[in-house]
Amino acid sequence: MKKIVIDARGLRTSSGRYVERLIEYLQEVDTDLSHRYVILLTPKDMDSWTPKSKRFTKLACRYKDFSVGEQLGLAWQLYKLNANLVHFPMAQQPILYQRAVVTTIQDLTTMRFSNPSKNQLVFKLKQQVYHWVILIAAKKSRALIAISEFGKGDVARYTNTNSRKITVTLEAGDSVDAAAEVVPGLEDKQFIMYVGRPTPHKNLPRLIDAFIELRLKHPELHLVLAGKKDSNYKRIARDVKTRSIDGVIFTDFIPDGQLRWLYEHCAAYVFPSLSEGFGLPGLEAMASGAPVVSSNATSLPEVQGDAAHYFEPENTTDMTRAINDVLTKPALRAQLIELGYKQVKKFSWKRMAEQTLGVYKEALKEN
Repeated sequence: MKKIVIDARGLRTSSGRYVERLIEYLQEVDTDLSHRYVILLTPKDMDSWTPKSKRFTKLACRYKDFSVGEQLGLAWQLYKLNANLVHFPMAQQPILYQRAVVTTIQDLTTMRFSNPSKNQLVFKLKQQVYHWVILIAAKKSRALIAISEFGKGDVARYTNTNSRKITVTLEAGDSVDAAAEVVPGLEDKQFIMYVGRPTPHKNLPRLIDAFIELRLKHPELHLVLAGKKDSNYKRIARDVKTRSIDGVIFTDFIPDGQLRWLYEHCAAYVFPSLSEGFGLPGLEAMASGAPVVSSNATSLPEVQGDAAHYFEPENTTDMTRAINDVLTKPALRAQLIELGYKQVKKFSWKRMAEQTLGVYKEALKEN
């Protein structure tokens, strides 16, 4: 019997779609009866995930990311489990754990951007700790996984790792699986939209500046920013209010039905990010029928192909130009929607799980 432990403490975080789909599809694609999986979940997530396969069990793990408990307590918990292999779907992990490990490094954004909404002393300390954890994890892991070819190259350069040690397992885009529900107040409005976290690398201030320019040509246009109103969103909202910018709508957390309606009725989904390891939001917008206007940074052209209309994310004028193209050219908008549906079909969560299983099997051979 081979025991494989997967650290799924990040299941319900903003980056949790990856591990959620991984443990879902591994139950389908891993038919090796000698494999037994233990899925580590936070105590609050224990009731939100139930295995379908008898070879999968779940276990509570109370240690938080970037904590002393993670470095000491989680290491001890893993040693007691006596696993043949541990997969960390996020780079953070106990560096004291020295047995067989596979690590996914989804991106290096945390190392490149500050976050003004956080205590800067604490943030810089965590950033430095994360830097060393990534370097140590890259060295001690039997294999590394990246979620795009761009990410593979980035990780290889940053950690000075031979690229042959890194396997790319592309993510996939899901359409919103809920009946569309009208967002009150938007029924008769023309709007462009963004959904997701408002952290600095997402580049929302420049999107708002581009929107101001667009309103000069399209005075009835609105900008919908959908996402939980955390400290970053509140900071952006204060800036919008201080500058008396009309037409910006903050929805706070939005249920799936309303999100689907937004995708189906927006004039464009705008993805202004400065850095992405993969770029799930763009694919998810395409899967739901939204035309995507996107930054051309990092992994985004690789993932979105010719199904997005691109701009330079640090050039507000170019961002304005690209969005205006889609607003004023119906044929371009229709083409983007059609190409988007085709682009999404190139990706598969099941294939991602199969490729990850292949990484596990190679790592287990070294035992």
